Amino acid sequence: MTILYIFLAILALFIIWGIYAYNRFVSLVARATEAWADIDVQLKRRYDLIPNLVETVKGYATHEREAFENVTKARAAALGAGSSNVAAHAAAENMLTGALKSVFAIAEAYPDLKANQNFLELQRELSDTENKIQAARRFYNTNVRDLNIMIATFPSNLIANMFHFGTREYFDLDEGSAEKEPVKVSF
Repeated sequence: MTILYIFLAILALFIIWGIYAYNRFVSLVARATEAWADIDVQLKRRYDLIPNLVETVKGYATHEREAFENVTKARAAALGAGSSNVAAHAAAENMLTGALKSVFAIAEAYPDLKANQNFLELQRELSDTENKIQAARRFYNTNVRDLNIMIATFPSNLIANMFHFGTREYFDLDEGSAEKEPVKVSF
């Protein structure tokens, strides 16, 4: 009779642990989804600011058409990247970041533009948005890391496999290569 009670106690503990592990997975998936939504909100804010920035700079630097076209193309590519493929979205964002750097380099060559209040406000807003994107990216990657660790570790991987919880990709912006290269501006 005591063996039956011991067996039932072990079974009850296993069931309780299974419920806890499942609920933990659901929580981590929800956090990662919420974190991705935060990134998406900041990226949309960035996309909305870019046309205003480009138009402001265009008024001063009319002969730098190629740089503005690059920003417009990069913005369209980033908007069209979709959020289902994190790696493709990150690559499109890297292209947009590089194009924006060229616009700011052009702006440096025009002293009147640097003093223009609209440009300064747009530059501040864009900088603030970039900082928010970076913070949202770190938050997302932290949640993805926690989820991926739980999926990979024993014994929680048994629950992950049983209920088909899958790993997620990190959202990495390739800041290293774009920032190492100087922005080229020619007149």
